Amino acid sequence: VIFRWWRISLRNECREARPGELKESHEDFLDDSSLQIQIAIIFGAKVLEHVLNLCRGKFDFLERLPVPLLLYIISFLELEDVARLSQVSHRLKMVCNSNALWEGIVENLCDTITPEMRELAQETGWKQLFFTNRLQLQLQLRRRRQKHAEKEKLT
Repeated sequence: VIFRWWRISLRNECREARPGELKESHEDFLDDSSLQIQIAIIFGAKVLEHVLNLCRGKFDFLERLPVPLLLYIISFLELEDVARLSQVSHRLKMVCNSNALWEGIVENLCDTITPEMRELAQETGWKQLFFTNRLQLQLQLRRRRQKHAEKEKLT
């Protein structure tokens, strides 16, 4: 664990001060309660907990995966599991609610996706399109066609 700090001052004699640095092994850091307290004060309890977990060898590999790989893995889950996974962390919530994921889900579960439906999904979002029932979808598409027809009449 490497802890660095900088001294900020308006005084001339402190301008040449170099950053401070403290290096400790994981085991030493786990035993150094004063450094842990400083990290908690400066960065917060969540950062301290994260660093302690890293020092103990508890890594969350799922959180560290690239988004395209996460999307690929999540695409095999049931919808209920996607909803549960979205509650695990902010990052997974973002991925589970992303247009990229829901576009794939809609394409896998729907027989046909018309260009008009694709445009509507780009405006409202693929997740919203997925959870819109067929009658509401038909109504939205009809309203959209009417708006486009009115615009064409005006031009």
